[in-house]
Amino acid sequence: MKYFLAASLICGDPLKLSEDIKELETAGIDFLHFDVMDGHFVPRIGLYPEMLSTIKKQTKVPVDVHLMIEEPEKYIPLFAKAGADYISIHAEASGDLKNNLKMIRENGAKDGVALKIETDVSILDSLLPEIDMGMLMAIHPCILGQKMHPETLDRIEAVSNKIKDYPNILINIDGGVTPETAPDMIK
Repeated sequence: MKYFLAASLICGDPLKLSEDIKELETAGIDFLHFDVMDGHFVPRIGLYPEMLSTIKKQTKVPVDVHLMIEEPEKYIPLFAKAGADYISIHAEASGDLKNNLKMIRENGAKDGVALKIETDVSILDSLLPEIDMGMLMAIHPCILGQKMHPETLDRIEAVSNKIKDYPNILINIDGGVTPETAPDMIK
């Protein structure tokens, strides 16, 4: 099984982001993970489209934009225009999930569905023919430094089994990925 490594930009030093991205490129990073938070869906504020636009001028590394926001339909076009390669929206957010995924594709990005730990992975069943990525939260959003929740490995296995007939769907694990947990996640 092939795996990719994504670096979360929100965890970096904002005053050294350009240097960090160059270092990540040199190291062979596969994706940059770009967290967008609105202070409502999750209790923090995250990154913004103008920042993404600047990053995309600097690098060719694909950027996965994770919209942890209440009304993703209001912001999908902005982040697509800013250069998002992937846009993942939460199944738990307001709005029509299928229409929002369609909006992502119509705006030129690949689409993904993010699931909080409490959300059953069966929600992906009817979406598999349409999505490019399934994102599983391994921690509760917005609380940095958490350890991976133990049910994450079972959730990864369940989604891996679901996508066997869809080899182009990526599984994205958000949070709790460390040198200690990554081998079990890959396995």
